[in-house]
Amino acid sequence: MKTLSHRSFGAVLALFACALIAFAPVGASAQQQRAYSQAELDRLLAPIALYPDNLLSQILMAATYPEDVVEAARWSRAHPGLQGDDAVRQVGYPDWDPSVRSLVAFPHLLIRMDDEFAWTRQLGDAFLVQEQQVMDTIQHLRRRAYAAGSLRPDDRLRVYEDRNAIAIELADPRVVYVPYYDPWVVYGSWWWPAYPPVTWAPWPGWVARPAPRPGVSVSFWWGPAVRVSTGFFFGAPDWHDRHVRVSPTPNYYYRPPVVVTRPPVYGRAVVPEREPQRWQHDSRRRHGGVVRPAEVQRAQPSIRMAPGAPARDPRQERRYERRDDRRDDRQNQRRGERSDVRDGDRRADQRTPVPVNGRTDSHATPRVNNRGDARANPPGPTSSEPRVAGPAVSGDRDPEELRRMGGSRP
Repeated sequence: MKTLSHRSFGAVLALFACALIAFAPVGASAQQQRAYSQAELDRLLAPIALYPDNLLSQILMAATYPEDVVEAARWSRAHPGLQGDDAVRQVGYPDWDPSVRSLVAFPHLLIRMDDEFAWTRQLGDAFLVQEQQVMDTIQHLRRRAYAAGSLRPDDRLRVYEDRNAIAIELADPRVVYVPYYDPWVVYGSWWWPAYPPVTWAPWPGWVARPAPRPGVSVSFWWGPAVRVSTGFFFGAPDWHDRHVRVSPTPNYYYRPPVVVTRPPVYGRAVVPEREPQRWQHDSRRRHGGVVRPAEVQRAQPSIRMAPGAPARDPRQERRYERRDDRRDDRQNQRRGERSDVRDGDRRADQRTPVPVNGRTDSHATPRVNNRGDARANPPGPTSSEPRVAGPAVSGDRDPEELRRMGGSRP
């Protein structure tokens, strides 16, 4: 009997453990991303580490939304020949992250990210979990390329030292050249035999150009110039703090989120921060999360609470909403009452003036006499004439009535 009770208790514990596993949150596994080793990070970042800083930031952010990248690449395939601002404006406002929408301007790069979907997803996972290590790895690869003589400034890119970091900027912010290079060549001999770098084939129509001067590698391939507007890129790397920051200035396809350091006070305008903020990933867009419609996102920017700010109480927010509704009703009622008063005054001003002391206004509406012709009301008697009570017009009076009044018919 004792053995049976022990077996029953063990069975109950096993069933309880199975129930916990079955009803565990589905998103828990999605949030637990594994950390990549340094060798894996080197091979993942090898094909893009030498890209211009602004373009590199957009790629890193867009890689965290691989499903959006696939949809954007399909659109680019369906609209061949479109690139730059023309492509981004024509795509409109789909329900994609702005970083993905910006890559529509570079269709070859976007399609390559779609073709290498496994690489795109791994790059996004690494950037989400190990952002600072990803930034350090990019700098490590750039130093390798600079030491090998492959990374040098030219008429398309500016390469310079920025606080112990190698920065790569566009020579003209409105003209973008997307480079292609062979990681086996630009970085010198590869240092991870078991983890070869990710390599891409050159895009169709791209040719290697001769080196501008001795010492510069010819392993860089350059495509046609892609023209964009000023302020097109909203992301930029912060090499000192080792993260990507976003600009607070909106453009025609990007609207920055409103960042507040304390809960907003209802009835007061929220003043957004004007300094570049650290990029924050929207987890709702990834793995089938609930996403607000694009029209609502454009009309009302999201409000992101800064770390350390107290959370909102939904019940308190509903009370605030009901209070605002009652206030709006009272304001509308007062506006209606003021409108009724103004309408009444306007109708009173339009009424016909009434004669006072035998006189009417000289600008009054003409009256029609018994003969049918219209005459303007004559002015009242002067100060030398005796004032006679009654109407000021006497030409149509009966003679007997005039004699009783002391007047005469003209």
